Amino acid sequence: MAIGFSNIPADIRVPLFYAEMDNSAANSASSAMRRLIVAQVNDNVAPADVGKLVLVSSVALAKNIGGQGSMLASMYETWRKTDPLGEIWCLPLHNVEGAIAKGVLTFTGTATESGVLNLYVGGVRVQAAVVNGATAAQAATALALKINAAADLPVTAAAAEGVVTLSAKWTGDSGNDISLQFNRLGKSNGEDTPAGLTTAITAMTGGAGVPDQTAAVAALGDEPFEFIAMPWSDVASLNTWQAVMDDNTGRWSWAKQLFGHVYSAKRGTVGTLVAAGQARNDQHMTLQALELGVPQPFWVQAAALAARTAVFISADASRPTQSGSLPGLDPAPASERFTLTERQSLLNYGIATAYYEGGYVRIQRSITTYQKNAFGQADNSYLDSETMHQSAFIVRRLQSVITSKYGRHKLASDGTRFGAGQPIVTPSTIRGELIAQYAKLELEGHVENAELFAEHLVVERDSQDPSRVNVLFPPDYINGLRVFALLNQFRLQYDAAA
Repeated sequence: MAIGFSNIPADIRVPLFYAEMDNSAANSASSAMRRLIVAQVNDNVAPADVGKLVLVSSVALAKNIGGQGSMLASMYETWRKTDPLGEIWCLPLHNVEGAIAKGVLTFTGTATESGVLNLYVGGVRVQAAVVNGATAAQAATALALKINAAADLPVTAAAAEGVVTLSAKWTGDSGNDISLQFNRLGKSNGEDTPAGLTTAITAMTGGAGVPDQTAAVAALGDEPFEFIAMPWSDVASLNTWQAVMDDNTGRWSWAKQLFGHVYSAKRGTVGTLVAAGQARNDQHMTLQALELGVPQPFWVQAAALAARTAVFISADASRPTQSGSLPGLDPAPASERFTLTERQSLLNYGIATAYYEGGYVRIQRSITTYQKNAFGQADNSYLDSETMHQSAFIVRRLQSVITSKYGRHKLASDGTRFGAGQPIVTPSTIRGELIAQYAKLELEGHVENAELFAEHLVVERDSQDPSRVNVLFPPDYINGLRVFALLNQFRLQYDAAA
């Protein structure tokens, strides 16, 4: 009997018709690219979901898990502004060690006209009306009431004698990044403190501590996540996630093949960001530069970047993400934005950049922090984060094909004579399958140079283990158009034809 069956026995004698199903040639599905938000919850949140993976399907649920105004709720809401369809999981974290960040708003004088106070907390505007003759204490009380009424803000407020004290809703140094600003849009847009009142701001400060990332990553298990937004950029957190994603023992290892990429953000000057980039060399981490004047906190930037990347890569794993808009982010004032020279410096030291155009902050180049090989020499093989997603996409495609078609095949050497219906595979069969799949990948725009690929492809039966096939798979990834250089060699008049 040449045809190989999986279930119908060869010695059956009972008549008549029997059929078994075989779906090995029917699979055309692709793996789901799940999203993960790692974020802190408010200090007053019950620990029911803390430290556990939770599938979150709505902003309301995110607020329920993390608390209103929490880092988790803010990141989830930002993500959904770009990616309304993706499957988002959250890993809520508590920080039990450290201190809460605090800021101070000081009012002096007495209003000589009616008007509106315009305070921006982390880029979100809070307005409070004051009447003509209102004292500093009355203005402070009115603003504090409005702040506390806006439950989605990351702070609470207390007013006393013309001073409003703001406190972050969670413990940690991340609270120091909550910006405070009066009248951000300026007089030309109708924002001005009523005459007679004077305001002063003491920025959020004093926050200390970061959630334990080691405990956090233990909750991941072997669950696959392609896009991970992890907002903290301190050395300990980055080192923990570097180990999690590691090629040898982590999520990119041969034993796990979970893949994925981590997106974070860091605020600072060019000097501080370059120094941070120089200290890293991790192809599985993208660290987005954040100008000092950007009103939103770094966790919003991290979520926006990961969300836009998720949408683009899910649509086409090989297409560059540059120019992708980042809803939920406002630009720094024009005079405070990184210049072209500064962005070039950042990109030279493993820091991803963004720019503002057409009403949106946009991805400029989403590079990884990988810069050098094991000998300290410059290495651009893992420069762009898209390359990582491209690699994972291609490996998953091959994994799906091989496991679907040949999951229970017998292995024979080339030249073996067997019936056409037998579930037997040879190195040549596998080679042909890989070449065919490469041709499909080329048509889909993920790879190029199919002829050279076939020339360099090696498929062989292992000399020590007769049940093992070894493959040298040498894809030539298609590249993104990053730079267009044109020499405009003009003429005032072409010479007359001879």
